[in-house]
Amino acid sequence: MTTALVTGATTGIGAAFARRLARDRHDLVLVARDRDALRRQAAELHDRHGVEADVLRADLSTDEGIADVEARLADPARPVGLLVNNAGFGLRGAYLKAPVADELRMLKVHCEAVLRLTTAAAGPMRERGRGGVVNVASVAAFLPRGTYGASKAWVVQFTEGAARDLAGGGVRMMALCPGFVRTEFHQRAELRTDNIPGWMWLDADRVVDAALRDLARGRTVCIPDARYRALLGAARLMPRGALGGISSRAGRRFGPRRGGDATA
Repeated sequence: MTTALVTGATTGIGAAFARRLARDRHDLVLVARDRDALRRQAAELHDRHGVEADVLRADLSTDEGIADVEARLADPARPVGLLVNNAGFGLRGAYLKAPVADELRMLKVHCEAVLRLTTAAAGPMRERGRGGVVNVASVAAFLPRGTYGASKAWVVQFTEGAARDLAGGGVRMMALCPGFVRTEFHQRAELRTDNIPGWMWLDADRVVDAALRDLARGRTVCIPDARYRALLGAARLMPRGALGGISSRAGRRFGPRRGGDATA
């Protein structure tokens, strides 16, 4: 039975990954900042699906938190066959409105943690000749969407490059790029959502189903909905200035505050 490690596991897309992987009979390592929420989640998944679910409290905006998860991924006695780098958050406020300290914290979680944890997992996976990594990005990676979009664009580029470098070694790498997903993400960041059309909202469980299908097919980028694939296809034909205006109106940020550990 494969063990999967999921960061940002207690809410949103991370929780949906944990539910689906437990249902598929994967043992789990659940990573988040809230120890009590992790313990409740682990007990529920164990009771419902009979899998082993270990908890690892870690704050991935700190070196100590990242190092703790790196150590677990590198443990040869307890190999991890699937890593889901899901932890992340959004910021309220346009560029120069959000504090630089919060911007740097976001880069630490979205970029440095993804790089270090992917590296810690992929090395042992390549030695075993099998394994998979899902790095949760966003459709914002393909749009002029400020520092959040820039960090997610890095995730996509990094994942595609790593996938090429590891091709043929049995390790699958994929960037998951959902659109607006009904999770706690926007509420935690206090982002406006009343101007988002209903058709743009996705279900977290369906996003995860699509992601695991595409990972099994060997795809390196997953946009888990035909409507968003069409939207991004059309966006490539639009002037970049017009695209930037549309992007800034969707889920406009207001005020310099930060969100929590759930990526969208």
